[in-house]
Amino acid sequence: MTDAPDIVFIITDQQRYDTIATLGASHMDTPNIDRLARTGVNFSQCHVTAPSCVPCRASLFTGYYPHTNGVLANGQPWSRTWVSDLANAGYHCVNIGKMHTIPYDAKAGFHERYVVENKDRYMEGRWFFDEWDKALASHGLKKQQREEYRKRDDYRDRLGAFTWDLAPKLQSDNFVGDTACWWLETKPVEKPLFLVVGFPGPHPPYDPTPELAQKYMDRDVPVPDVSDAELADLAGPWVEKRQHDVDVDHDSVAWKLDPTPEELHRMRAYYYANVEMIDTQVGRILDRLEARGNMDNTIVIFTSDHGDNLGDHGLVQKWAPYEEVTRVPLIISAPNRFKAGQVDALVQLFDLGPTILEWAGVTPDPTYEAISLNPALQGETFAGRDHVFCEQAGDVNMTGASFLTMVRSPTHKLVHFRNSDEGQLFDLTSAAGETKNLWDDPGAAEVKQALLQRMLEFHIESTMHTRNARRLIVSPAGAEALQ
Repeated sequence: MTDAPDIVFIITDQQRYDTIATLGASHMDTPNIDRLARTGVNFSQCHVTAPSCVPCRASLFTGYYPHTNGVLANGQPWSRTWVSDLANAGYHCVNIGKMHTIPYDAKAGFHERYVVENKDRYMEGRWFFDEWDKALASHGLKKQQREEYRKRDDYRDRLGAFTWDLAPKLQSDNFVGDTACWWLETKPVEKPLFLVVGFPGPHPPYDPTPELAQKYMDRDVPVPDVSDAELADLAGPWVEKRQHDVDVDHDSVAWKLDPTPEELHRMRAYYYANVEMIDTQVGRILDRLEARGNMDNTIVIFTSDHGDNLGDHGLVQKWAPYEEVTRVPLIISAPNRFKAGQVDALVQLFDLGPTILEWAGVTPDPTYEAISLNPALQGETFAGRDHVFCEQAGDVNMTGASFLTMVRSPTHKLVHFRNSDEGQLFDLTSAAGETKNLWDDPGAAEVKQALLQRMLEFHIESTMHTRNARRLIVSPAGAEALQ
């Protein structure tokens, strides 16, 4: 194991692809993520397997699609991961920040966990006190969250955007970054290191410190411009979700059916400011890694678990599998191992699992539905996936659909709703993109049928491939078996 690389996996929560300057977001200042992108391999078409936190992360850390591992919605139990394979191979495995296992403090294969969960943990696990709660309590404080924000006269106008008004070091992303730096500075590790740093942001509430909030408020940031025609053409489940998000203020976001341009500008500005805060912490972590003296044998991953509609399509947050939600940044930087560049083939976020295991000299379980990205990283012929898939079921925010499946090719996307004649079909190559639904367009019938057929084959292939799976994590019904 002397040549085994240190692996540092940085994952944000709810960060869109179009938030990194080097990758085309001219409205952003992200010098440290840019630093990774310039020295690393950028996967420009990485898509998540689920459009919300828990099922996506369960899929990422197990190597199976949500319908296979049984975790299809937020709040459902999971804790078994391939991290234990790294530990068995001689790695010291550490998680600092958000991992979103259920229960929150499950070992999940790690030797050490410093748990920091949602900024606005209002429902499940509400009274679980994580490291951030304890730090705030040591200062006689509690986190800014829904119960406090609701007292504001302008609560419903903020769309989840609030400045962090306590000490800057106690903001959740700064706290996670500080904790990671402290660990790297003080903990001697003789074994190869697998370190997962999970930032809670830019997941709402969008809560940057005041000076960064003002910086982006003063900028001409992109603001959604949703037409009446697009709103009239929305699928029924998303019409219902729009109203649900007005009625129920998830994550301190009280949505509006017709927010003003000023309100949308503030929401976007605060979100982007939160991304820059994270970027600063990424830079500090990279500096600490440099100081440890092993960067020549360290692989750094930067990614996110899904994006955020941020008002696009008249929607907020996630769940609806538009590109703004399903497409995430994925950068892998190890200049001594992998030549910098861009891979445009379709891949899925959970493909990181077998990729990481191979770096550690571990043979991935043959029943994994995830595939290795190492051929692409090593400059070999890499076709990627012909289609990517995304699925969700049973979440409290998705009241209008009991189960959705997205199938996306390089040119088209189809969203199927269980027990419904309604669906979505988009030509991603057209100027209209995901604003014009072709589901009932006779001219698109052939493409629609081909994608429905591919979705059927996807489920059949999944069943056949995983029928002998040895390490599936249990479904909620079997939660008592969790270890």
